[in-house]
Amino acid sequence: MNNDKIEKNISGDELHEECGVFGMYDFDGNDVASTIYYGLFALQHRGQESCGIAVSETSGPKGKVTSYKGMGLVNEVFTEENLEAMKGDIGVGHVRYSTAGASTRENAQPLVLNYVKGTLALAHNGNLINAKELRHDLEYTGAIFQTTIDSEVIAYHIARERLNSKTVEEAVGRAIRKIKGAFSLVVMSPRKLIGARDPFGFKPLCIGKRDNAYILASETCALDTIGAEYVRDVLPGEIVTITPEGIQSDTSLCLPKEQEARCIFEYIYFARPDSHIDGVSVYGSRIKAGRFLAMDSPVEADLVVGVPESGNAAALGYSMESGIPYGTAFVKNGYVGRTFIKPKQSNRESSVKVKLNVLEESVRGKRVIMIDDSIVRGTTSDRIVKMLREAGATEVHVRISSPPFLWPCYFGTDIPEREQLIAYNRTIEEIRDIIGADSLGYLGIDRLTELSEGLPICTGCFNGKYPMEPPKEDIRGDYEK
Repeated sequence: MNNDKIEKNISGDELHEECGVFGMYDFDGNDVASTIYYGLFALQHRGQESCGIAVSETSGPKGKVTSYKGMGLVNEVFTEENLEAMKGDIGVGHVRYSTAGASTRENAQPLVLNYVKGTLALAHNGNLINAKELRHDLEYTGAIFQTTIDSEVIAYHIARERLNSKTVEEAVGRAIRKIKGAFSLVVMSPRKLIGARDPFGFKPLCIGKRDNAYILASETCALDTIGAEYVRDVLPGEIVTITPEGIQSDTSLCLPKEQEARCIFEYIYFARPDSHIDGVSVYGSRIKAGRFLAMDSPVEADLVVGVPESGNAAALGYSMESGIPYGTAFVKNGYVGRTFIKPKQSNRESSVKVKLNVLEESVRGKRVIMIDDSIVRGTTSDRIVKMLREAGATEVHVRISSPPFLWPCYFGTDIPEREQLIAYNRTIEEIRDIIGADSLGYLGIDRLTELSEGLPICTGCFNGKYPMEPPKEDIRGDYEK
């Protein structure tokens, strides 16, 4: 795995999600490209490496797709001119973050396939654990791949299954029966918009409506941004087909409720706090996490602060439960984006300080509780603790709103192999000593289902108990989103 890909947005040690997907079908025939643009803008936190939009006119020549994609942020890639040129009342969009391998324009999505039955455009969030075998089988029957992403494997299988299926949604259903892992898909055919979610529900996908248009999106915050009303979430294992006749649902792949396994980090970190995932408020989950930390890992202090952005709500929850004042200790430079040139390893500290600075007036002379969402390698937690001390904090107590990472993730979160995890083969006291904190506390694993309000979750990265058999070899460096 390419370690540079796990660079923390603020401090070099943070988790990344892989992708955000968005689809829209306007039954009144209005162009959807500009609305998809704003939807992707709302999902920018899910991926900052590349983005793209593909649209088609359902009343025009069947199979004609206009697409545009590129490296960079949504507002860097798209201009008013290239959006104006994208005519179509149905379309899909994508923002991408790769876990490993090449970050190139060829790997940007949506993928557009021209095949004997017409065209398909596909946007995918997640990670397949059997992509290598599926790709191998396709290559030995003549398939030529244009990318190194496993999303193309899904697209090929849909196209192949379409040859023997009455409808494109039937082809999607047949294809996803062959794939294993985490996926939320948005597929555009000439006359249909299709959404599919893996049977475990690892990745979120919801349905929205605005006027006479339907929307599929990774998060509800994207619906809010475009003024759409939330209809419902796509169920784990469900395939929805959107046409002017309405929404058709196929739930034949759905598992019993207790076998579902949502990624808990949607609630702890990935999703925007103003989103709801499967009906559960992300902001509410983070407030709860902070409250639980205050209950389970109390400490006397003068101030509770969060590491921006995901630590802020948990810090507020800790303050509400403990009665210790909540404050701001960090100022984040919002203009340090994807293109930030990192200093050499010998001068790595400055990359933290360029992205994050401490308000001395806030922490000087105080005992500070610092809340963060996770510690992966621990390569920057020590620097943030040191920055607080240098700013005059007399004590620094670190609280983490997730349990310690002990196992890698194979389902779309870039938690690396065990040897790179600071918690692997170390006690909490040893980790505390490495990061230089006065005390350290993690959220208990038994608290996690309370964050999801009882919805079944995946805990594999904490206890090694995965909802499905993980791959025998780690192929995350070979295939990526």
